[in-house]
Amino acid sequence: MGNLDMSSVLLQANSNNGQKDHNHYEPQPKRHNLGIPNCTTGVAKSPFDGFLPSIKQHQMGFANQCNLLPPHQLLQKPFITPKQELTGGIREKISPASHLHQHQQQQQVIYDQLYKTTELMLSGNFSHAQAILARLNHQLSLNIKPFQRAAFYFKEALQTSLLEISDPVSPISSRIPTPVDGMFKIGAYKVLSEVSPLVQFMNFTSNQALLEALGNADSIHIIDFDIGFGAQWSSFLQELPRTDRSPPSLKITAFASPATHHAIELGLMHENLTQFATKMGVSFELEVVNFDSFDPNSYATSLENEAVAVNFPLWSASNHLPALPSLLSFIKRLSPKIMISMDRGCERIDLPYPQHLLHALQYYEILFDSLNAANVTSDTVSKMERFLFQPKIRSMVSGRLRFPEQMLPWKSVFASMGFSPVAFSNFAETQAECLAKRTQVRGFHVEKHQASLVLCWQNCELMSLSAWRC
Repeated sequence: MGNLDMSSVLLQANSNNGQKDHNHYEPQPKRHNLGIPNCTTGVAKSPFDGFLPSIKQHQMGFANQCNLLPPHQLLQKPFITPKQELTGGIREKISPASHLHQHQQQQQVIYDQLYKTTELMLSGNFSHAQAILARLNHQLSLNIKPFQRAAFYFKEALQTSLLEISDPVSPISSRIPTPVDGMFKIGAYKVLSEVSPLVQFMNFTSNQALLEALGNADSIHIIDFDIGFGAQWSSFLQELPRTDRSPPSLKITAFASPATHHAIELGLMHENLTQFATKMGVSFELEVVNFDSFDPNSYATSLENEAVAVNFPLWSASNHLPALPSLLSFIKRLSPKIMISMDRGCERIDLPYPQHLLHALQYYEILFDSLNAANVTSDTVSKMERFLFQPKIRSMVSGRLRFPEQMLPWKSVFASMGFSPVAFSNFAETQAECLAKRTQVRGFHVEKHQASLVLCWQNCELMSLSAWRC
């Protein structure tokens, strides 16, 4: 299928809602064990083992229970604002306890104000939007409650977007990451990979599917739209050497934005991966492409005699929504063996922007609640939120504000471009379940939703992985 016009992707009607899933491809038999032991003995490898310096984990903390609706239920139980019914909102379960009821009322007030702010910004009424954000400054703080912290970051993201609209060259709106930011991000990412199964669930499950799809290719080319710190590829490199023949070569083309990756951060990642590949005896090459100036229609890359695989998390396109059809057409032209996609459940481009924002706010409240249950200090949790999650919140808020039009759901967009889901192997599923069981924090488990594997905290979805072919 050729390029798809944006008008074809925009949501015109609900006629596709009942569309049947495409045929599933059977995955190849498992080839590798990515270091995950059985569920009762041993310790799983960290993606940072031998890759980045060790950072001591601070001990202390407490556990909270996740009592919010799972993200996939939000459209089924809307909440009510004083003036209108929102078909993508959140309704809390009412408790007879008066303090809980009061807490829910306070949350409802904040939901209403954030919703009204996005409406005002979309209509161009920036002065009234600023007035609401100013009131929220007195109502929100980075205290111990996950909802307060999540709402604070969304309020800050809306404030930054407002500054970008009114003064595009302001120091706040034009700020780029510093080398110090990069060091803090690496430390926060390492702690997250140790206290939560989220990172290992993404990395190991993705790598298992990639290795099975790539088979015994002599030359592998990974197209990565969210390379982060490259830790995923350190564990991937460990699985490439073979005893019966020389290891395959590995090339990674990484798409990164200067707004999220400092040049020094990318240089350090390149150096670490190169050294790691040399240690493994793997011929390695890394190319970094500026995602902000990338033109999918004119970019050319040599793929001769290469087995191609794509890593395409949904959030990587949050700042490039108008280019989504072109990006998927570009990926399809590469004829990848497999495309791995990750969905946090809050990339709801099929919702109107105000409801999308509230949906994402609830997701981050759930995520922060799971971090509170880990045995780390509040300062450590704060660093993870500030350096890992706040930038993603800002990217989602600003990206959707620039392109607020509703689109088809993600999976429908993939299907319309000719991609079909691929089931994960039984081994990949078992490995993911073991990762969730091995974590020190209780409450994590893995569910299988059709062809996707979903990491859940309590009864709430945190991350969904799916594999696709075209």
